[in-house]
Amino acid sequence: MSTESSFPPASFPLDGKRVWVTGHTGMVGAALVRRLAREDCEVLTAGHAVLDLKRQVEVEAWIAAHRPDAIFMAAGTVGGILANDTRPADFLYDNLMMQANVAEAAYRTGVGKLLILGSSCIYPKLAPQPIEESALLTGPLEPTNEWYAIAKIAGVKLAQAYRRQHSCDFISAMPTNLYGPGDNYDPQSSHVAAALIRKAHDAVADGAKELVVWGTGQPRREFLHVDDCADALVALMTRYSDHEHVNVGCGEDVTITELAQLICEVAGFKGELVHDLTKPDGTPRKLLSVDRLKAIGWTPSIDLRRGMASAYDWFAQNVAQSAVR
Repeated sequence: MSTESSFPPASFPLDGKRVWVTGHTGMVGAALVRRLAREDCEVLTAGHAVLDLKRQVEVEAWIAAHRPDAIFMAAGTVGGILANDTRPADFLYDNLMMQANVAEAAYRTGVGKLLILGSSCIYPKLAPQPIEESALLTGPLEPTNEWYAIAKIAGVKLAQAYRRQHSCDFISAMPTNLYGPGDNYDPQSSHVAAALIRKAHDAVADGAKELVVWGTGQPRREFLHVDDCADALVALMTRYSDHEHVNVGCGEDVTITELAQLICEVAGFKGELVHDLTKPDGTPRKLLSVDRLKAIGWTPSIDLRRGMASAYDWFAQNVAQSAVR
């Protein structure tokens, strides 16, 4: 593990650079575009109709034509427990191919820096808490999302391999559970925060007396607002250059029940929480150690209550009004 002295204050400034954000219509990608608007750089994007990241020839041609200086690899196939369990081939194939194609094309065309975005689900199900980066590959994964996790572990190793063999300035970052504008609120594929926001909104609208929470509600999870995540990723792109991946989180967690209570308070739902014990809990606890991130001088600025309130408002204004229920 590197010491803090290996983190230069500004190793890769973005001033005057062309920066490609893959997956710019997704939650993290859109947040990165918003954040990069504060930098003196040109932001490049390419939608699905223009570029299929699962096709190597297309990716190499696009990068050769547009010549980005830096790439945030935020594209990916994502979803919650149900989506992971029912679509394992999609989660494994899509994420493997997209990461590998972008990394290889970035190397071949001489891209200055690449940041591959992963997920905290890469860690063992029963990893010691808080989870340090060194916990990777030290135990079995959580079975409910192992396909996605394996693909994201491959992303970490891709960045390390190209760095080792070709001296590419490739790095990777592992965010904790994210929430905020642009989240996926589909009942069949959403993550827990978005799912609870939707349930609470619908419960209020329907005058329901109960809100169902999957599992016991006792697992503990860490939540980071996506705009804080984007800010952290820009900090890593500009200040961090090393072999090891970096956790991105806030260093604090809550139980799922506590999260549900907070979201109900924000939404104005005054009914009862009911736990569906036929549904899985997933990993008992997942709290990241953020010491390495703090070492480059970054800390979050959006607390959970304020963040959930803004996320609920965004859902109510941008999703709920147009949803057909």
